[in-house]
Amino acid sequence: MAEPRTTADHHTAAGEEYEHTAVPAHARKSLLSVAGVWAGFPMCLGNAVFGGLIVYNLGLEQGFWAILTGNLLLFCYVGALSHHAGRTGRSFAQQSAAVFGPRGRAVVSGFLATVVIGWFSYQVGLTGTALHQVLGWAPLWGALLGAAVYIGLTAAGIRALSAVGLLGVPLFLVTAALAFWYAAQDGAGLSQALDFQGHDHGITFWSAVGIVIAGFVDSGTMTADFTRWSRDGRSAVLATFSAFPLSNTVAYLVGGAVVATGGAANPETDGGTYLGLLTGHGAWITALAVLFTLTNLGSVAAHCLYNAALGWSGTTPLRMRPLVVVLGVLGSVIALTGVWSSIVSWLQLLGILVPPIGAVLIVQHATDRFRRRPPRPADDVEAPTGGPGSRHAGYVLPALVAWAAGSAAAWVLHHTHPGSVDAALGFVVAALVHGGHLWWTGRRPTDAEAPSGMPPLSGAQAGPTPAESAEPDPLHV
Repeated sequence: MAEPRTTADHHTAAGEEYEHTAVPAHARKSLLSVAGVWAGFPMCLGNAVFGGLIVYNLGLEQGFWAILTGNLLLFCYVGALSHHAGRTGRSFAQQSAAVFGPRGRAVVSGFLATVVIGWFSYQVGLTGTALHQVLGWAPLWGALLGAAVYIGLTAAGIRALSAVGLLGVPLFLVTAALAFWYAAQDGAGLSQALDFQGHDHGITFWSAVGIVIAGFVDSGTMTADFTRWSRDGRSAVLATFSAFPLSNTVAYLVGGAVVATGGAANPETDGGTYLGLLTGHGAWITALAVLFTLTNLGSVAAHCLYNAALGWSGTTPLRMRPLVVVLGVLGSVIALTGVWSSIVSWLQLLGILVPPIGAVLIVQHATDRFRRRPPRPADDVEAPTGGPGSRHAGYVLPALVAWAAGSAAAWVLHHTHPGSVDAALGFVVAALVHGGHLWWTGRRPTDAEAPSGMPPLSGAQAGPTPAESAEPDPLHV
């Protein structure tokens, strides 16, 4: 019994991130800690920019309802994924291996882990622009400073993400309040904001909802990387609620209010960024603005880089921290090329390709729960998902086909009916395709014992679930 305690103590002391195993019970964290990870993530300047763009086009009232609708849909989506993560302690990559197959995981997890590098690049580029506004620095040097800070923060692991999130929320609220105070001194008022009608430049209500969803659908799909640290599924859902709808809605509405009160310099392009309102008010306010910029953008950048590094480490034998450095340098190079400025096209791509992945995971998890099946072993390459012949060379073809079908449907809708919520159609189609397959295979007499094609384990053969195990899965050690 001495060796397990020694191993647990070693993992705790070393800041173990459990890249290749489920998070054991002794390493789980409090609700406040996990909520800090999630709440500080979306309460950021980038979302204030998007909120400002939505309100600039729709007006304050219609923009508010679009923002709230998108966030409630995000909560349902991310909350369902988080619940399973809290129950099992598994990361997104580990869940993907169980549903899409060990090699299918490389396609799914590798794709999303690469996508979020783009978000890291966006935050690095935005840091250069923000420090230029506040201090007059060249954007290149500001971006390089931000990249170095953010890479170091991510390498510190999940505890650092929680700490910076808990610090970032009050900093955001304080600086936003100061910005509104200075805007009011210049003549902006509440009545002016409430009467703001927007400029109707082509963004419809549902396309605005789509922007809100696409803004966090990638890291939202990878929520397990954060909420696997929760003590149970309920705590994971509550931690998710702190982000959607709470923090994300606040960030969007702050940006929208900045535009509605006339506080944004270029709302048609820069949305609701409000750092310009904090300049010229003395050294202390300037210092606060710099601290806020690095903390706020750093929180988002570190979360995205953490998703990327954990995703690739879960797909390969590599450890997370070396990948943080490699992927951070890659993302910084991308930021310096200016590619990060093509954010609208990026969001459209995410809304098409990512939600069907979450749909397949949610349907599989719900089906397993309904049939009272234990979580599927992530590396069981012999047992197919959804009936005989569905798993080929480590790929679960029905799950991959459902993802492709949902993405194709969203792509067609995007090009035939611009302004629609592509993400919603992609989710529904993927869920129907995968759910239909699971229902059909569940009717087969040969699958009577285990409808999804895996014989259930019992007793000592099954062993403890990942959430209950105090040690890493020996398959991965």
